[in-house]
Formats: sequence, C-alpha cells, structure tokens
Amino acid sequence: MGLFSFIKNAGAKIFGIGKTDKEEAAEAAAKEVKMEDLAARKLEETIKDLDLEVEYLNVHIDDDKATIKGKAYNQATKEKVVLVVGNSAGIATVDDQMTVEHTEPEAQFHTVVSGDTLSKIAKKYYDNAMKYPVIFEANKPMLKDPDKIYPGQVLRIPALD
Repeated sequence: MGLFSFIKNAGAKIFGIGKTDKEEAAEAAAKEVKMEDLAARKLEETIKDLDLEVEYLNVHIDDDKATIKGKAYNQATKEKVVLVVGNSAGIATVDDQMTVEHTEPEAQFHTVVSGDTLSKIAKKYYDNAMKYPVIFEANKPMLKDPDKIYPGQVLRIPALD
C-alpha cells in the first residue's frame, strides 16, 4: 500500500461533510459578534450597577471600538460612563454619542503613567497635591481606593469650583 497524499480541506467541499473555509470564517465572525454583544450587555449592566443615571443606554462594540448612546443625567455621569467603557480590556476607542440632561463644564482627562499617584496628578492640574480627594471623588464609583490606580487608566480631572 503506502502513504497517500490528499488535499487537506477538500472533503467538505466535495462531499458536503463538515464546513468549507468560507463557512468556518462566517461562523467565527458570528461568534465574534456574539462575544461583542455579550461584552456590550455586560458593560451596560456594570454602568447600571454603578448607579450611573443614563436613560436609553446602549453600548455597541465593533472590534475594539465602543459606541455609547443614551441620555446622561449630567456631564459628570456622561464622562464616567465613557471611562467605564474606555477603561475596559479590549476597548481602544469610545464614540460618545450621549446627550446630557443637565449641562455643566467638561472635565479634563488624564492617562495614568507609571509612578503616578492621585497627589502627583492633583499637583499637576491644581498646583496642590492635597487636592487629590477631588480627583478621587470625581472618579467614584470606578475608583474604590485612592492608592489603586494603574498605568493606562484614564481619569476625570474636574475643574475646581
């Protein structure tokens, strides 16, 4: 007898058994879409669990881009929702399409780098390291402890009153 060579992926195409490369690719794409939908629903649930008031909240994920729609109670809530979504693994960009019920000035944003502390960030933005509680409060409920920030995390830096 001996060793015979075959075309590895031809069986499904000839005999109708299994899936073609095109069918497998379509199935993989469908699974990815389902995972993105699942992640979007999980983010919506997290936003609600954090008591961030957004009417008609809708999060849509396409690859590494998230789109957020809805009506936030105020500017701070809107910015916190953007941060909850944007600070999630796998999200590179957030398309904020939310509206705001009660307008107020927009905050600045700061991306944490290695060695940052809330005190250092407060010194940079407010010229006073002791103003770190303002930044901590502005990022609640996402931050639970002022000492637990990480490189790459984006924080809200509100204007001082």
